[in-house]
Amino acid sequence: MLSKGFDNDKYIAMQSAHIKERIEQFGGKLYLEFGGKLFDDYHASRVLPGFAPDSKVNMLLSLRDQAEIVIAVSASDIESNKQRGDLGITYDMEVFRLIEAFRGIGLFVGSVAITQYRGQTAADSLRKRLEAISVPVYIHYPIPGYPSDIETIISDEGFGKNDYIETSRELVVITAPGPGSGKMATCLSQLYHEHKRGIKAGYSKFETFPIWNLSLKHPVNIAYEAATADLNDLNMIDPFHLQAYGEVTVNYNRDVEIFPVLQGIFNKIYGECPYKSPTDMGVNMVGNCIIDDDVVCHASKMEIIRRYYAALCAERQGYGNGETASKIKLLMSQVGTSPDERPVIAAALDAFEETGEPAASLQLPDGRIIIGKNKTLLGASSALLLNALKALGGIPDEVKLISETVLQPMTELKVGYLGNHNPRLHTDEVLLALSICAVTDENAKRAIEQLSQLKGCDAHSTVILSSVDDLVLKNLGINITCEPIYQKHKIFQK
Repeated sequence: MLSKGFDNDKYIAMQSAHIKERIEQFGGKLYLEFGGKLFDDYHASRVLPGFAPDSKVNMLLSLRDQAEIVIAVSASDIESNKQRGDLGITYDMEVFRLIEAFRGIGLFVGSVAITQYRGQTAADSLRKRLEAISVPVYIHYPIPGYPSDIETIISDEGFGKNDYIETSRELVVITAPGPGSGKMATCLSQLYHEHKRGIKAGYSKFETFPIWNLSLKHPVNIAYEAATADLNDLNMIDPFHLQAYGEVTVNYNRDVEIFPVLQGIFNKIYGECPYKSPTDMGVNMVGNCIIDDDVVCHASKMEIIRRYYAALCAERQGYGNGETASKIKLLMSQVGTSPDERPVIAAALDAFEETGEPAASLQLPDGRIIIGKNKTLLGASSALLLNALKALGGIPDEVKLISETVLQPMTELKVGYLGNHNPRLHTDEVLLALSICAVTDENAKRAIEQLSQLKGCDAHSTVILSSVDDLVLKNLGINITCEPIYQKHKIFQK
């Protein structure tokens, strides 16, 4: 079983209480910036084993009648087709997914704010699609001198150029598809506009990482740096908090840089700022709910290694900036880890050396390493999936889980009618075939029943996986990484 290092129930109770206190601090209206992901916060669940990916949204449900959601998305990210790596979808599609998910649980989505707008055609297209489904869209623009030129920022030439987002509830939650979307700037812009309209409003920040009461170089905080290495984010000691209280706390560079702007806005609105530091702005109880530091340190080191391989593959595919992997490699050395500490990497590479063909490996919860190799009708990741399910279900290796009467027609359909040159089944096709066989075959049924046990398992492939295989494995909760190599120099993976 995977070890637990975090008490999720304690976290929900403590975090909910502190959010309610912060709401009460401002008598009129509160803009609450939600850092990270409200849904599916898989980074947090990976580095803090025991953390539930939907913890934050569950807390909001208790405030559903008071809260509305505003989704901020950067026009630059839309234009570049930036993706959520854990889900394999672009940020514009993630906006629609978030709207549907929020509505599905009874939370009100008030609008979408497109930030950093410079006339990008992809942003215009998103706006039209959103307005077609009756979602209001507001535009925010780049501000010259942001965040240092406070006089310009807090003027009609700065925040004043942005659209005023019409809101109707006292708690406005600003969230986004991912980091760097302009959530804080959206909140600050709204404070400026609310003040011009004579409406008293406050701001607070709900950011999971970095964890303010862990050390600067704690692996959990370093893992956050690795996750945001492409954004040039850096963890740092909060100098404002140190000066105000003589207490060392950890924040990150963008919050520290923007804090004087926040102070300036509050000073103009209220005559004083209610916060003395970026740390004061936040309400983060994560550090108080770690129950096994060794477990979370190990999990964080493994996450840094995974981020390293993700950066290598992104650079190989032309998505990276050429520097991210190098930065993460330095972070690995800071926490004293390397790819050698992730057993699945060596296991997959050894299998590749033996056959000269693509291979994949997976570590089961009990520590066993499972290998998958290319076969005539199965790719390495598909073979790995079947082998892992056999091992978990106690099914002998020689047993064929997929009947030839199912397998053969599927491959004939792929090659003979759908134009595929590769007859090998992808993981989604394997699971479909397995589910069909499970109707009449007890072994196939037992294999299907093991799927939930794959959640949280580490895996590694010696080649870059197809988008289909990558997404299926991630949907199963498998932490998959790949060598930055295309299979036999293929540059297009289906």
